Amino acid sequence: MPLPFRVRIGATLLAALTGAGLLAVPAGANPEAPERTGESVAPCRTGLTLRYLVLFPAGTTAATAEAQVKANCGTTTAYYPEIGVAVAGAADPDFVSRLGADRVVSAEAQIRAARKKSASRGPAGPRLAPDRRPAGVDRSDEQWDMAAIRADQANQITVGSRDVLVGVLDSGVDAEHPDLAAAVDPAASAGCVTGRADQRRSAWLPTESPHGTHVAGTIAAAKDGRGITGVAPGVRLASVKVVDDDGYVYPESVVCGFMWAAAKGMRVVNNSFLVDPWVLTCRDRAGQRVVHEAVSRAVRYAVGRGVLAVAAVGNDAVDLANPGATAAKLGLPGGRVDNRCEALPAELRGVVAVSSVGAEGVKASYSSYGLGVAQLTAPGGDHRQTPPGVDNGCVLSTVPHGGYGYLCGTSMATPHVTGVAALLASRYRSASPAQLTRLLGQQAVSLDCPADYDLNSDGAQDATCNGYAGYNGFYGHGMVDALAAVRD
Repeated sequence: MPLPFRVRIGATLLAALTGAGLLAVPAGANPEAPERTGESVAPCRTGLTLRYLVLFPAGTTAATAEAQVKANCGTTTAYYPEIGVAVAGAADPDFVSRLGADRVVSAEAQIRAARKKSASRGPAGPRLAPDRRPAGVDRSDEQWDMAAIRADQANQITVGSRDVLVGVLDSGVDAEHPDLAAAVDPAASAGCVTGRADQRRSAWLPTESPHGTHVAGTIAAAKDGRGITGVAPGVRLASVKVVDDDGYVYPESVVCGFMWAAAKGMRVVNNSFLVDPWVLTCRDRAGQRVVHEAVSRAVRYAVGRGVLAVAAVGNDAVDLANPGATAAKLGLPGGRVDNRCEALPAELRGVVAVSSVGAEGVKASYSSYGLGVAQLTAPGGDHRQTPPGVDNGCVLSTVPHGGYGYLCGTSMATPHVTGVAALLASRYRSASPAQLTRLLGQQAVSLDCPADYDLNSDGAQDATCNGYAGYNGFYGHGMVDALAAVRD
């Protein structure tokens, strides 16, 4: 199952949202309603306590925001005055209509309704391939992915700088893993699953998923002759937990993660996920617009403070440059989907979007793509492309409790790019996110569109690659190159 730890509920559950009426503006809501700053018109009611995102105009103070939330039957969990976004809890089922559906949404409510409708227990987590080799041995011979981007050669020149802090926005990183213990910085780590940063160790360590630890190993596993070696083993890592134990990435968690990254001065953050609860989040639909705006504000703020964001394009094998066709292929409800609908955070301005290739350097069968969307590619593995002498075609990396395992996905491709970006940030200390992005593209190895992309040999092309060798929909500017990033 070529999953990058897919954190969205899928087409079946999305259809359930429409059936539950949750994609429409709630009854009584007026998107044009003015700010409500006084006491509630009706008494507060009691129901299921849910978490909400609330948008405020730029410049709104914490006191004003908290007063509005309280006056409308809610409690503020966190407020980010820099971007005018609050995370609130409320038991009143009218909380959205009280403040207005144009500025309030509960992703939790969307997901709860969808899961109840479909009897689902949430998205599946990543499936690890068996690892039968003993611990403590050198596994570098299995790291075909590092050879593909010449990271092994780059590490002979430099391993990166401890001054560079890289955020792993994911399911938590095992700070006691022998390959990661020296890299993880507890003082820079936090749990964000509630939308509010929590620095307690238990809040940012992994619990249910190996995904974050696997991603972290690809970025910065120690170069010690044991286990594996990451792309930039000399940099520091921050574990920023945004994936909950059910496998969901709520938008408020992502907002918290980016704001935390900015506050801690992270140079690069890895985002191997798509934001729940929608596959594509639309700027012109009730609820979805709030999520899109809140996450966009957080990303924009972080990038403006020197944080380079790198994100996976996802594992749905769809053309993100053609969202209408994507919606049809995935069976999304709501009719035509146009360019106002995007995969978050990969398609946001200032984010480096990464597709995946297998060991043969061809787009992985599961990887999404799109001309003008995918900016770079990197090894994410593909069972169809298994290199000689390796157990399978996936990527080997660290997993919790001192172990190692293989995973495939754009989630696995993305940390390769993050690692190279960390090497560049180590070399060019004052480089801005835009400058690092340009360097990544300039030093990438161009890849031509495949002459034939008929993966199942049925005579039909499984995807269409638009563009030319220097820039196309499958690979963007090409395969990221660690050696070129460090070589004079």
